[in-house]
Amino acid sequence: MKTDSIFYRIFQEFPHIFFELIGKSPETADTYQFSSIEIKQTAFRIDGVFLPIPEEQNPIYFVEVQFQTDTEIYSRLFSEIFLYLRQNQPKNSWRGVVIYPSRSLDTSDINNYTEFFTSQRVSRIYLDELGEATSLPVGLATIKLVVDNENKAIANAKELISRTQQEIDNEHKQRQLLELVETILVYKFPTMTREEIELMFGLSDLKQTRFYQQAKQEGRQEGRQEGRQEGARQEKLRMIPLLLRLGLSIEQAAKELGLSIEEVQLESQKLSQSQDD
Repeated sequence: MKTDSIFYRIFQEFPHIFFELIGKSPETADTYQFSSIEIKQTAFRIDGVFLPIPEEQNPIYFVEVQFQTDTEIYSRLFSEIFLYLRQNQPKNSWRGVVIYPSRSLDTSDINNYTEFFTSQRVSRIYLDELGEATSLPVGLATIKLVVDNENKAIANAKELISRTQQEIDNEHKQRQLLELVETILVYKFPTMTREEIELMFGLSDLKQTRFYQQAKQEGRQEGRQEGRQEGARQEKLRMIPLLLRLGLSIEQAAKELGLSIEEVQLESQKLSQSQDD
């Protein structure tokens, strides 16, 4: 799964989920703004940063999502954090949060950073240890869906959709959550068509989501392309506006789709021109 874009979207659209994840009140999100920050003059990019809104004394939260083994994750993370602190000189304190799918991937040596972990300045979260999805708030259950095996994902997704429709009163937020669940399912079941996914989950509502409608239109357009390679490239180009609307930067969209930054910039310019017209 393309976990970077999934978690970026989760934290951007539902910042309260992050604070639930670290044991804080969901309302804490009201005092923060979320972004992905690039450190100047380096190749470093922090996955996500929750910055307190002005005049708030809450800590800055640096977030790293790690879904593969990386023996240098902590040396890189602390390098990124301290470069940010040096360049920005924030008055607020800071905390670090590293999110793993499971404890088995947390293999990097922490000997040089023990004090940060024992003081709880930096915490580690293992998604498969959150508990049963049915006992979690809807937001945390949605994150848990990312790491569920296929059998659990099927049952938990059905439960999640039902809970979303029952528990979320705000129609816009309900639609966003349904779209997010659908996106996760599309990534988890890449060999299934969208019609098969709809049949499996018995959800006519999914047909109305923005993601489904755009994907369906893209499928029709791709069918008219000549040649598999060109068709695949055109599909990626058509995904650019969607990823940019979801909040990804040009660099992130290029990495996600396997395209050059120049190609993404060109499509972004075309989108801006069409909107101006």
